[in-house]
Amino acid sequence: MLVIDRVTARVGDRVVLRNVYLSIQRGELHVLMGPNGSGKTSLAYTILGHPEYKILSGHILLDGEDITHLSTNERVLKGLFLIHQNPVEVPGVKLITLILASYNKKLGKNDLFEDNPLLIKKVEEISGELGLSKELLYRDVNLGFSGGERKRSEILQAIVYDPKYIIMDEPDSGLDVDGVKKVADTVKDMINRGKGVLLITHYPRILEYIEPNRVSILFNGEIVATGKSDLVDKIVSEGYQWIKELKGDNGYEGY
Repeated sequence: MLVIDRVTARVGDRVVLRNVYLSIQRGELHVLMGPNGSGKTSLAYTILGHPEYKILSGHILLDGEDITHLSTNERVLKGLFLIHQNPVEVPGVKLITLILASYNKKLGKNDLFEDNPLLIKKVEEISGELGLSKELLYRDVNLGFSGGERKRSEILQAIVYDPKYIIMDEPDSGLDVDGVKKVADTVKDMINRGKGVLLITHYPRILEYIEPNRVSILFNGEIVATGKSDLVDKIVSEGYQWIKELKGDNGYEGY
């Protein structure tokens, strides 16, 4: 289980998370929702150990191990992976090179760029299944990629790297209907293979195609509600205005 245990965090002088408790079990889809600016991406960066996000109190536990003070690199090697909301361009590094280096690093190989024809073939096959052109594998990371291609590229990396827990920061944003369905199918496959998935979104379109095990609402850096899929229905029908009445220091079980 991945546990964010009463974490308060800041960026610079600004507190962005307040006493956040959240857990993600293996084989579970936990959906995190909230309006823009509520702290969802800040939570993702804090979990992965972004150096600008300082934890003031609380702990992050991965399968019982306290990883609060580990570097991002160490957290990834222990089984975390983040699919970014806005993947950056990496000029001079081909996507296939990045994937091979990450995979070899996970295996503990000294030669990060060791040729691996079987892995390359597997990457090309998965790329095709995701609707990502094989040609893009041999271009600089995200350089000239469309928004949808960038999202598929991130998902491809997650599938190949095969982490224990995957944080997906708005993987449905900027995608057409077919793209959203493809992401939903990928999430289902991850769950079926025993991965724990934290899916972050502010618009529940993707949840038309996949049923979450749990749903939490983040507002002003605090978890203010936790429930099941009926919580999503409430957001669809009423928006986020009602959560102001539910604000509390410790969040709520149900609403």
